[in-house]
Amino acid sequence: SDNARAAREVAEAGDKTRAALASELAASIYGLDVLARHIEDQKNNTTRFLVMSRTADHSRRAERMMTTFTFRVRNIPAALYKALGGFATNGVNMTKLESYMVGGSFTATEFYADIEGHPDDAPAARALEELRYFSKEVSIIGVYPA
Repeated sequence: SDNARAAREVAEAGDKTRAALASELAASIYGLDVLARHIEDQKNNTTRFLVMSRTADHSRRAERMMTTFTFRVRNIPAALYKALGGFATNGVNMTKLESYMVGGSFTATEFYADIEGHPDDAPAARALEELRYFSKEVSIIGVYPA
């Protein structure tokens, strides 16, 4: 459930073949050796933990929400530009956009994105509707407090 608990479980197991990514404080508390320091690739690196279920729960839990989703654009000229246009015209801030080749091929690309807002908020709903129009597939991964 979190890095400190992983450190505790490694310590409790007493198995030298197990390790955990955790803070030096957690290592100190649980009597673990630190094998490597500063392994992050960015100083402001953060870790996200996911709670997964068979049915989506997009209920609002805070005033400011984030939505994470993946999408694949249709194979038409300027598809990505057109698909993302709805976020700009509806004033929805996209805080992350990453691309991944599907199946190791340059012919298909999947995108991973985070936006500020809830899919039920009118601006985000309009932007996601426009995204769906220019995409073959859109999957909301999660909705969570910002």
